[in-house]
Amino acid sequence: MSEPKSKNIVWHGAEVNQDQREQALGQKGCGGWFTGLSGAGKSTVCRRVEQKLLDRGVATYVLDGDNLRMGLNKDLGFSPADRTENIRRVGCVAQLFADAGVVCLTAFISPYRADRDGARAMVPNDRFVEAYVSTSLEACEARDPKGLYKKAREGKIPEFTGISAPYEAPEAAELNVNTEGKTVDESADEVIAYLASRGFLA
Repeated sequence: MSEPKSKNIVWHGAEVNQDQREQALGQKGCGGWFTGLSGAGKSTVCRRVEQKLLDRGVATYVLDGDNLRMGLNKDLGFSPADRTENIRRVGCVAQLFADAGVVCLTAFISPYRADRDGARAMVPNDRFVEAYVSTSLEACEARDPKGLYKKAREGKIPEFTGISAPYEAPEAAELNVNTEGKTVDESADEVIAYLASRGFLA
């Protein structure tokens, strides 16, 4: 959807701009978009990064796929159209956090390149970081922390990414995080080092 349904709305600008918010916080807002298969470690790494950044005094927040499907996106299923709308809404929220000067980390399978590109288009390109959690399907399925792969193999979960639905891996992600053979702290430190190199952290 490129335009809102309602035509009787007017955009209201703020008296406080992004530069002022970021100056007050001492950091730059960004949208860190973590994509990868179920069980790749997206949420785990994001949560550890969030904790480490909080310890450094950095304002940060994680948008988690399952959590948002329990609230903001609870009306959506897993059809291609619903997946697209799910990511569109999250992209909007990530843009708001970035505009507020917050380091926003998202943990979503987001299997389609076009949808991730749509999220990128919402967040100013110099504030968007696509992080491909490239853990292999074999490793993800061996972990299977939620028992979802087992159910998918048994045909109990239709349209399951990597098994009965496609995953389109990023072709030019800013950051590649492979959690195989690494501790959570090691993966989180890779992310933090990259964010620091881009000037997002104080």
